[in-house]
Amino acid sequence: MWHLLLRFEVSNYRSIFEPAELFVIAGDEDRNAVRKFESISQGVLTTAGIYAPNASGKSNVVDALYWLSNALRVSLRFWDDEIAYEPFRFGARPISSTKFELEMLVQEVRYVYQIEFDRNGIRAESLYSYPERRRRLLFRREGGQLELRRGITSLSGIRELLTNTMMVLSIAAKLQVREISSFASALSGFGFVGNVSWNTSRFSRPTWHRSTQRIFEEGDGIATQSLFDDIVPGRFTSREMAMALLRFADLGIIEVQIPQNVLEDLPNTPRLRSNAPGKQLKLIHGAPGQELAFDFAEESEGTRRWFSLIGPILKTFEFGQVLIIDEIDAGLHSNLSARLVELFQDPSANPNNAQLIFTTHDTSLSNHLNRDEVWFTEKGANGSTSLKALAEFSGDMVRRSLNLEKAYLQGRFGGIPYLDQLAFFRLLGPVASSD
Repeated sequence: MWHLLLRFEVSNYRSIFEPAELFVIAGDEDRNAVRKFESISQGVLTTAGIYAPNASGKSNVVDALYWLSNALRVSLRFWDDEIAYEPFRFGARPISSTKFELEMLVQEVRYVYQIEFDRNGIRAESLYSYPERRRRLLFRREGGQLELRRGITSLSGIRELLTNTMMVLSIAAKLQVREISSFASALSGFGFVGNVSWNTSRFSRPTWHRSTQRIFEEGDGIATQSLFDDIVPGRFTSREMAMALLRFADLGIIEVQIPQNVLEDLPNTPRLRSNAPGKQLKLIHGAPGQELAFDFAEESEGTRRWFSLIGPILKTFEFGQVLIIDEIDAGLHSNLSARLVELFQDPSANPNNAQLIFTTHDTSLSNHLNRDEVWFTEKGANGSTSLKALAEFSGDMVRRSLNLEKAYLQGRFGGIPYLDQLAFFRLLGPVASSD
């Protein structure tokens, strides 16, 4: 069941105080990267990149998206007494609630979901759908009052399970309420790769490479399929496609093995084990006349990073989901990051409308993005993060022919660090000449 993020707004979360809003709507629609649907009047983007200096809060924007998706999966199990709440902490401000609002297209139906909460409980929550562009209430919660659309199944079950700290959306998903479950399934299916905050991940700590490893554990045989061959439905998450993506990166890896670990019971024998008993991951490198197996822990950071991305990428392509990558350029060559972005933009490689939302420091990636796919975060004097679209800048600054990388580095859109080199050199003091 494919879905696309249309809009996301967050306020009072970590470094974000005032509402920060991300639109994934096309400004320039006459290109292949834009997807068009009868149910909405505007085209939708398959990629969006957020640029910013370190510590400006760009990761908090995507972390908030992951928080909402993860909360749907874990709130029924872990939110008995307290919600995972991490508000903006700078300044002398009264305690206020955190708010999320998300708009999404699920199989041609638009949904709008909103939740407001603090540490003690959920203050408000609502879900609306727009079949045939007409607004329809599915549920609305204000304090202890709950209103559900007439005819909603499992009405009594929702009311019986609902507490101050439980999401109506989570309960409806658990009860498989037909009118709501499609949206809940889409939101819970968001993929995320990156550095997750403690509050976001304390009940769910994913090991990113495991999703890729599972593909190889469940398949066998030698991979021969090219990544750009005709796509066979249901084959994105096959071993062949995983191997194709691994070769796509040109890392010199010709095979992946997960042999039985016959030495696992010997003392003082360190090795990287998977969660499956008795198995360990090895990557086979090829050289003229020779093949060598390396443990995953022996590989470079870039190789481990790319391997870890393969599983989430293929799952996203398979089901037409949203993939969020924090610092997409971490450990990867800029050409590889660019090719990954292009895969999501290309309708032939991405026929199921998968979507990529990422943060980056790599200015060269802007050469592979349109002006409506670029966003910036900046941290204000009060420590709060603001999010601004490149499209908000007017005039010649964002004309189509503009070199976005050069303009960004020149500071024309903000979002770059101020480097006080003079103050640093003053601290060093006089340095004796080496002559």
